Amino acid sequence: MDVEARGKDAAAAAPARGKAMHRLLVALNVGMLALGAIGGPLLSRLYFSKGGHRQWLSAWLETGGWPLLIVPVAASYAARRAHDGRAAPVLLTPPRILLAAVALGVATGVDDFIYAYGLAYLPVSTSAILISTQLAFTVLFAFLVVRQRLTAASVNAVALLTVGAVVLGLHVSSDRPPGVTRGQYWLGFVLTLGAAALYGLVLPLVELAYRRAAAGGGRAVTYALVMEMQLVMGFFATAFCTVGMVVNKDFQAIPREAKHFELGEGRYYTVLVFAAVMWQFFFLGAVGVIFCVHTLLAGILIAVFIPVTEVAAVIFLHEKFSSEKGVALVLSLWGLASYSYGEWSEARAKKKTEAAAEVQA
Repeated sequence: MDVEARGKDAAAAAPARGKAMHRLLVALNVGMLALGAIGGPLLSRLYFSKGGHRQWLSAWLETGGWPLLIVPVAASYAARRAHDGRAAPVLLTPPRILLAAVALGVATGVDDFIYAYGLAYLPVSTSAILISTQLAFTVLFAFLVVRQRLTAASVNAVALLTVGAVVLGLHVSSDRPPGVTRGQYWLGFVLTLGAAALYGLVLPLVELAYRRAAAGGGRAVTYALVMEMQLVMGFFATAFCTVGMVVNKDFQAIPREAKHFELGEGRYYTVLVFAAVMWQFFFLGAVGVIFCVHTLLAGILIAVFIPVTEVAAVIFLHEKFSSEKGVALVLSLWGLASYSYGEWSEARAKKKTEAAAEVQA
């Protein structure tokens, strides 16, 4: 009897540990996504506002933090080598999924460049409202690509976040930024909207790659595999932006730009380094949330952090705080709360149904 009881206790403890680890992993990735979604745009804005004007460099910074992942990926391989010896695979990611990661990396590099290019011709608030349409594109492509089920709570959250983004753009002046022609303004408008649509497609494609790896790759989709995919995506996104920097001769211009940076030469390089780190947190957090939950939650969190970034800009960059920013922040937090409550209610109902089924059995 004691042996049987201990066996039941161990079987019950294993799922509990698994749930606790899953929650910890979700919290870790949401935290990284928050840091990146707020810190990345703030540092990019600081770069442009204090004398930076290289779009390719800005895009390169958004992709250049991938070397940070070499350490955990190498540690994962070392653990496999210690356990399995020479039979341990160097990479967990199947070859076909690696090719998909390469394509997704190039698409990310293209997206980062057109976002940076559009930001140079638009007011910040106009750029923010256009980027916030990414949520609508994410919902659309998640439904088409991975058949993401939409609930009343998720639809309500999308509506609230969209209204918040519209409110955020209401205080935008109709005047174009100084020195920007009408043609450049509309080019920036189209490019920024295109960036939102492209990344709204990239997120569901990442989830699709996970599913294909699980279905046809013959290996379990683990967080180590997620980091490998992000490493490959980051490398090829940076490679794409590096080609643009070489053609545009941005590497030669960096020392000259640093000397004229308003905050000083030393802080110029500090801004570049921390921008690369923050943007890498953003991308790793996004793919991690997709791995742990699904694409829709990643899109919702990114939309929530847009007005939070606006408020952070008021605190750290001393930008003007408007009533529209406050309303947008409240609506975004309301949307997140609505989504969270809906997910909690659905999980609770599912748990009750399973418990009733066990009692009947």
